[in-house]
Amino acid sequence: MKISYNWLKQFINIDWSAEKTGELLTDLGLEIEGIEPYESVKGGLKGIVIGEVLTCEQHPNADRLKITTVDIGAEAPVQIVCGAPNVASGQKVPVATIGCVLYTDEGEAWKIKKGKIRGEESHGMICAEDELGLGESHDGIMVLDSKLKVGTPASEVFEIENDEVFEIGLTPNRADAMSHFGVARDLKAGLLQKEMAIELITPSVSAFHVDARSLKVDVEVINKEKCPRYCGVTISGVKVKSSPDWLQHRLKSIGLSPINNIVDATNYVLHELGQPLHAFDANKISGNKIEIRTCKSGTKFTTLDGIVRELHEEDLMICDGEKPMCMAGVLGGIDSGVTENTVNIFLESAYFNPVSIRKTAKRHNLNTDASFRFERGIDPNITEYALKRAALLITEIADGEITSDISDAYQNKIKDFEVRLSFDNAKKLIGEEIPRETIKSILTSLEIKVNNVTEAGLGLTVPAYRNDVQREADIIEEVLRVYGYNNIGTTEKLNASISNSSKFEDYKLQNVVGNQLAAQGFYEIMANSLTSPKYTNLSDQLNEEQNVTMLNPLSNDLEVMRQSLMFSGLEAVSHNINRKRDNLKLFEFGKTYHQYSDNRVEQKHLALFVTGVKNENRWNSEAKPSDFFYVKGIIGSILERLGLSRFKSAPVKLDILSEGMSFTVGKKSLVNFGLVKKSVLKHFGISQNVLYADFNWDNVVELAKHNKVKFSEISKYPEVKRDFALLLDNSVSFDEIYTIANQTEKQLLKNVNLFDVYEGKNLPDGKKSYAISFTLQDENKTLTDKQIDKIMSKLQFNFENKLNAELR
Repeated sequence: MKISYNWLKQFINIDWSAEKTGELLTDLGLEIEGIEPYESVKGGLKGIVIGEVLTCEQHPNADRLKITTVDIGAEAPVQIVCGAPNVASGQKVPVATIGCVLYTDEGEAWKIKKGKIRGEESHGMICAEDELGLGESHDGIMVLDSKLKVGTPASEVFEIENDEVFEIGLTPNRADAMSHFGVARDLKAGLLQKEMAIELITPSVSAFHVDARSLKVDVEVINKEKCPRYCGVTISGVKVKSSPDWLQHRLKSIGLSPINNIVDATNYVLHELGQPLHAFDANKISGNKIEIRTCKSGTKFTTLDGIVRELHEEDLMICDGEKPMCMAGVLGGIDSGVTENTVNIFLESAYFNPVSIRKTAKRHNLNTDASFRFERGIDPNITEYALKRAALLITEIADGEITSDISDAYQNKIKDFEVRLSFDNAKKLIGEEIPRETIKSILTSLEIKVNNVTEAGLGLTVPAYRNDVQREADIIEEVLRVYGYNNIGTTEKLNASISNSSKFEDYKLQNVVGNQLAAQGFYEIMANSLTSPKYTNLSDQLNEEQNVTMLNPLSNDLEVMRQSLMFSGLEAVSHNINRKRDNLKLFEFGKTYHQYSDNRVEQKHLALFVTGVKNENRWNSEAKPSDFFYVKGIIGSILERLGLSRFKSAPVKLDILSEGMSFTVGKKSLVNFGLVKKSVLKHFGISQNVLYADFNWDNVVELAKHNKVKFSEISKYPEVKRDFALLLDNSVSFDEIYTIANQTEKQLLKNVNLFDVYEGKNLPDGKKSYAISFTLQDENKTLTDKQIDKIMSKLQFNFENKLNAELR
């Protein structure tokens, strides 16, 4: 936000340098990001002097050029070649001397140099008004008052505005400082702490009066919730023309282009007081009636930028008796605005609901000076005052007269905020005790009313325009920023405490798993918890009624809290694939949000996304695609790292996966993983396979905490391995073999491993061959051949009887 220092001084009489004032504003929380000089005429007419044309003769080598001698107050007159048709001897003219820099309309600089024009020397330039930036005419040179003294700098003759402009990095909560008056109000409070009691000067509106009640426009606020207050007045007989120089300079200094005196006046008051206004051509208001209401969804409306927009049913509109004329608080309509032919105007000043304005601006992708202020919350108590200020300004610069009383629809007054401040809490938060009288002085300087004072604290009334100060902590922050953060002392002793935390704290386990995944080539992502409600349609297991919906969404695609980490992750996968990053391994720790009938629930998850190849082509190895078993191995390594090696597996029941598995411990789900359905991937424009894993992180952390780590010495006695090649029915799974083996020998059987599967020729139909390794060990002695043979015989017997297996 740009703030003109000259403009600021109209409200507060201060003679500090801009740099010193900027430092105080930064200390007050209005951070100055830069200070830029402003000149109403670029270059400030430096090097331009008043000269007198002594002689003027025809150029011998050019019909349209003249050779002049000009007295510029130097030791001797200079010769200047001039092409202007109106140059003549005896004239007083502006002369750009050698070394002077002039600027084009595009801001490009060009330096005046000594040179020859058609063989004749020229030592400067006699200027037209457009060449100096003093006007637009290029019909000839400027002929000045003959009484001017030769050699006088042109900057002393013409009114050049020199200013310094602050660029303030305004935080979104400081709606009260979105104007020169608001910044001056903060500056006054800061100066008071430096024992400089300076008065805050406010523009007077005492001269406001109705000249004639000849043009009345009725106002009806139909939607009072979206428009708590609406004021309007008519001004007749205006002359639309260019604004006076002083007004143009003010607007140009903060980066605004002057349009005409009516529009410029509304923009001036907007940046002066922070109250947006809008001027309608009163002759274009059908039925002399203004209605503030919404329109039917799909209604066509052409805004000032010439774009035809379709209105939403919740867009608040300013309408006349027949049609919408303006998007309230956002942008005017092309058919109702002020033009050069306008004679009568209806001037609007209002307070609109910030949420309503924000939604409308976001829906139509508009960001205007008015919407910027309305959606953050302006002062509802200056609506009429700003209207009077603008009306007086317009009558002054546009020769109009006020022709109606002010209409002020303000049924439900917006109340100030009541806050209680505890002195003890202030001391705790600030870190030291600020004198109570100082606290009261600071709050009073910020227009916060002290209602009552006790030993314990203060009862306060905060003005409605400070919608960011509604809690005790906000009051303490206000006191601290004006008192000065730099004035809070620091102690020489540093106190610290060591916390006794478990190694199973959530964040510690996240670091362990995150580091492991990073070592395996994964990249961590952080997706937005806000997502589109349409994603619930991709799964029958996601309930639309369980969406946690935003009251004030930024857009339709960020309307609800996510119920699954999958869809935001697939957005990241799609984003990367579209940028030629096809091989991805991503993970995210995040929460899902669910609305149940009796409460809302947050659940923490860890999501993995794997697509493409698991390793790149190398000279000694080929690229291999990521598959289900690769992801299963990753998942297994995570659970093993956390000590969760005993779990049951089952087919996955998620309808967003075409195939997969689920790991559980008891009734608690650990992880669901598998291949994402093609129909889901198609929604995100993904054509390659994506493997997805969803850990219920809350359950993982809970089970890891209660998992007891057991250890034992390495046995002194050797392991023995024996193999079986079993011919089995195709329906038999390795899990069945594993279970039977462990039931047959519970003490000495340490491991069962499937190391080969064969299906094909030389085997009967419906059969397959499993090669299985059994590891046997006794912790107390060496196994004998007799013991080993006995165990293997039992295993063979049980496999043959229970699984109809044959030994090959």
